[in-house]
Amino acid sequence: MAAVLTLAATVSLGRWQLSRAAQKEALQAEIDAQKNLPPIDQQAFLALDKATSALHRPVRLRGLWLAPHTVYLDNRQMHGVPGFYVLTPFAVEGSEQTVLVQRGWVQRNFNERAQLAPVDTPAGLVEVTGRIEPPPSHLLELGKAAPGAPAQPGAGSSPIRQNLDLEAFRAETGLPLRTDVSLQQAGPASEGLQRDWPAPALGVEKHYGYAFQWFGLATLVVFLYVWFQFIAPYRRARRLRRS
Repeated sequence: MAAVLTLAATVSLGRWQLSRAAQKEALQAEIDAQKNLPPIDQQAFLALDKATSALHRPVRLRGLWLAPHTVYLDNRQMHGVPGFYVLTPFAVEGSEQTVLVQRGWVQRNFNERAQLAPVDTPAGLVEVTGRIEPPPSHLLELGKAAPGAPAQPGAGSSPIRQNLDLEAFRAETGLPLRTDVSLQQAGPASEGLQRDWPAPALGVEKHYGYAFQWFGLATLVVFLYVWFQFIAPYRRARRLRRS
């Protein structure tokens, strides 16, 4: 009975992990399909009540870079090299909307952390092509103040940040910033920035690994049951007959 229950549990858990992997593969296929769609034009983007419905889809916008509000997100890597993600608000032409653009990655100065590499920010009206993405991901931040605690003097004034909360950044800058999404600029390296953005880590391999472990445990249960219920008694009986 114990073997049957353990076998049923391990096989069920293995199948559940396979189903989770299939769900994430379907999600990855959906993301890839969104990326291959034609770019949304500016009017369609501005008309989106919830841009999250168009996540990962290309979009083409025209407007102005708000360079004084550029932020450098620290401890971001590209090809295993630590550096910064460079984020600049972008005022969309003909509207009161501003969207935060993840413009690219720049390597950090290993001798002087606060010395930032030059990034070219064109003045005047420019056209930006990118993908609609969630707000920048957050890294673990030690020593962060508890929610609701008063801000420390000068907090948020440095262009180098560990994380960036769009609601707080909107209040800090006074910009009409969209807080539901950001724009991840696409294209080859330019303006001193690289744009080999890492793919979303969905963890499909992790689920296959867990499934392998559960099915391996189920196989071990079957082997042990056969050994102790059939093979071991048979060997003992043979020894007794010989003696």
